[in-house]
Amino acid sequence: MRSFAAAPPAQGARWLRTAPARLKLLAVLLFAVIVVATPREWFAAFALYAAVVAGFLLAARVTPRTLLARMGIEIPFLVFAVLMPFVATGPRVDVWGLQLSVEGLWGGWGLLAKATLALMASIVLVSTTEPRAIILALEQLHLPRQLTAIAGFMLRYLDVIVGEWRRMRVAQDSRGFGARGHRSWPVLARGVGALFTRSHGRGERVHLAMLSRGYLEPARA
Repeated sequence: MRSFAAAPPAQGARWLRTAPARLKLLAVLLFAVIVVATPREWFAAFALYAAVVAGFLLAARVTPRTLLARMGIEIPFLVFAVLMPFVATGPRVDVWGLQLSVEGLWGGWGLLAKATLALMASIVLVSTTEPRAIILALEQLHLPRQLTAIAGFMLRYLDVIVGEWRRMRVAQDSRGFGARGHRSWPVLARGVGALFTRSHGRGERVHLAMLSRGYLEPARA
């Protein structure tokens, strides 16, 4: 678990980068628990949480572009929060000509606010902490060894996948391929399949090499 070339290095203020990873991880977990436990009607509390997270994002020097890119994982929650006022039952209220559920509006607001704050706090953590330090912190917190091993291998094989993808892009460019319109979708689909096959094969070879060097799987160690 030495190479994490695909993961960006830690950044931000020095006091934030050098803080123990275990402390930062516990702080993020505690913050998430507090946010989730806060009643959705407490707007002042959510404003305070947002101000705190914004301060840490500034200290971590997370640019708006990076923040938006990493918050893309929240899109499924955003879609569900938007749909809740339309599908929820109970009393309804007229909003710009639309009959929306009052309970759905509250539920959507609560889900969106809590998920966004928790995700932004986790972005501060991953932006200021090396991936390997996070894995070691999880081990120190006595998370099951199998889970930390899986997370470590995910990070490690991310390098493998990125490397294979770059080589395929070079091969496609050298053949004059350009993704233009729907006619290129079959080629892209075959590329994704080939990427999966190559990455799986590469991962199998790496795993066999580790076993030949005496690596013991966590369940057997």
